[in-house]
Amino acid sequence: MEPVQRDLVLVGGGHAHALALRMLAMRPLAGLRITLVSPSSHTPYSGMLPGLIAGHYTFDETHIDLARLCQWAGARFIEAAVTALDPAARQLGISGRPVLGYDVLSLDIGSQPDLDSVPGAREHATPVKPVADFWARWQALETTLLRRSDGRATHVALVGGGAGSVELALAMAHRLRDRTPQFSLFCAAADILPGYNRHARAAARRALAAAGVRVLCGSRVNRVTAAQLTLENGSTAAFDALFWCTGAAAAPWVGASGLRTVEGGFLAVSDTLQSVDDPAVFAAGDIATQLQHPRPKAGVYAVRQAPVLAANLRNALLQRPLRRHRPQRHFLSLLSLGTQRAVAERGPFAATGDWVWRWKDRIDRRFMAQFVSLPERMPGIVETLPEARVADRQPPCGGCGAKVAGDRLAAALAELRQHYPQQCPDHEGAEDAARLTAPAGGMQLQSLDILRSLVSDPWLMGRIAANHALSDLFASGAQPTAALAAVTLPFSQPAIQQRDLVQLLAGALQEFAAVGCRLLGGHSLQGPELALGFAVSGEPMESGRLLRKRGLRPGDQLILTKALGTGTLFAAHMQLHADGREVHNAITGMLQSNQAAARLALAHGVGAATDVTGFGVWGHLREMLRPGQGAVLSLAALPALPGALAQLEAGRRSTMHEPNAQGAFPGQVAGPRYDLLFDPQTSGGLLLGVAQEAAPALLAALRAAGYAEAAIIGDIVDREGQGDAIVCR
Repeated sequence: MEPVQRDLVLVGGGHAHALALRMLAMRPLAGLRITLVSPSSHTPYSGMLPGLIAGHYTFDETHIDLARLCQWAGARFIEAAVTALDPAARQLGISGRPVLGYDVLSLDIGSQPDLDSVPGAREHATPVKPVADFWARWQALETTLLRRSDGRATHVALVGGGAGSVELALAMAHRLRDRTPQFSLFCAAADILPGYNRHARAAARRALAAAGVRVLCGSRVNRVTAAQLTLENGSTAAFDALFWCTGAAAAPWVGASGLRTVEGGFLAVSDTLQSVDDPAVFAAGDIATQLQHPRPKAGVYAVRQAPVLAANLRNALLQRPLRRHRPQRHFLSLLSLGTQRAVAERGPFAATGDWVWRWKDRIDRRFMAQFVSLPERMPGIVETLPEARVADRQPPCGGCGAKVAGDRLAAALAELRQHYPQQCPDHEGAEDAARLTAPAGGMQLQSLDILRSLVSDPWLMGRIAANHALSDLFASGAQPTAALAAVTLPFSQPAIQQRDLVQLLAGALQEFAAVGCRLLGGHSLQGPELALGFAVSGEPMESGRLLRKRGLRPGDQLILTKALGTGTLFAAHMQLHADGREVHNAITGMLQSNQAAARLALAHGVGAATDVTGFGVWGHLREMLRPGQGAVLSLAALPALPGALAQLEAGRRSTMHEPNAQGAFPGQVAGPRYDLLFDPQTSGGLLLGVAQEAAPALLAALRAAGYAEAAIIGDIVDREGQGDAIVCR
């Protein structure tokens, strides 16, 4: 395995980045690690967004699954929003987590409406950009509009006049045609579609009129209040919903970085797509403006930039000459007209009709097909970064020779201590072995858990591993007090190790801080893959009382606090068969702490408890049963994560599934719900045995505390001499 030498970070999942990542993956560079940072796992293809709004396409047909794309490409995916850029330190600020370092950076984050040039617009308008967020906003607003029952016609106002606003107005009008809302398009210019020829404008005007969209040109908006627009001429217009489609601007943090920008805050780049101030920063799509060849903000330019961007990122890393990009002056523009009709325009040419829609539909589907049917990556053409071309490089050592360098460890902890002074170890007090002193006559509990890397985002991995380790204490009714870390970092340069260590431990410290647990120290080393674990210590939550694993009584009911399915979902994710939203839901479940569930278990007299992890429900329940005891489980009651049953039905199972199922005899029972019993869980829920009369109250309390999937899944019975200890129904 080649050590990681350089970090390439792609911020944003726009068209240029999606294509460039695909190209880079087809010719991987040894020693290069690629990270894609995006606020969402799915990014829309802007050319099909109006068709989605109109109802011609589904969400999956119009969105690129970035999590799946990164899994295929061997890239890390970080679902987060960037809030700052420090070019001097080569770091990105990310909300709620530590900075992310890079060696080479590329931006493709699109643009956003300029909501601050008109008073009230930011407070009362729904922005169309970023387009990745618009679908959710539209769905919420559509639901509100459809629920109206006062009999008054709904007035939907759009401010714009360009191609995006015209397509959006027509799409909305088509989607809500049975509700007969009123639509108005307020355009500051003398006519719609500036830059388009008169034939295209005429076709769009006819479509708007046929759809009942009123067009008001020369109507510049000066002010917005909660339900009213004020125009430049002093007239007003009431609205029920307002969409803002004009005045594109850049995210503020781009200009705040100190790198040169142009009007609107867009990053100034040369023809090599590099920042004119920093050759380590590239940009493409709407966020960038080529100083020598400025062009309008349109998705077609981003698509055309992608091959040059991919080539230049590669060339920059390989220290080779870069290519220059010269964007075309004119391009074929295809505008959808709400119904399955479209207008085509280029230069003086324009055409309108159903056949244009079909033409556009073929082009759009061909583009999206690149991210659905991902090819096999081409073997035998891997290049190597210059930093890795050292003929006499000493192979990485094993044992203590593989430890992370002391200075990097100290530097990472010093950085973390600034944000977590109560949870991070004090350098002066650090010992080779932590000294833990229990209160006089008290009781202390310890547990240890270590995980191989499950997600590519190290910060999330830190959170998951911490939650997973703490769960054993909660299952025992203990309050965590202290932890020791065991970290294996992939072979890489010292600077890369420090970045990873900060990300991993910051995630863990966030979880420890939430439950009052201190990180006292630990051990680090290098290896072929990332692994993270914690030894945790705690004291009883209630004086003199703990939860026991083998305290079940006949008549008890079994309650499971979390949904099952992480094993099959991540197995499917590795095989590129899991939807990014399903993976996101699984991660969200793993990040839910079991602390509140443990407190409720103690309060409701739970007699037995364990956490469901690698052995699955079946294996951990067997550990709870005493000789002569049995359990009757209701398969229909088992809570499952979205997508888990479908993946099991398709035969996608974790490698731990078969060992977990050995010795089980289903009899007449079979199917995905039965298989769910053997699915290994990471940071799973608690399995609780409670008296039948107390079970309903405990279940209600768990759901009120946020364990929405908590369920009663079975009963404890006396099965002395009756064969199988666990029976399914």
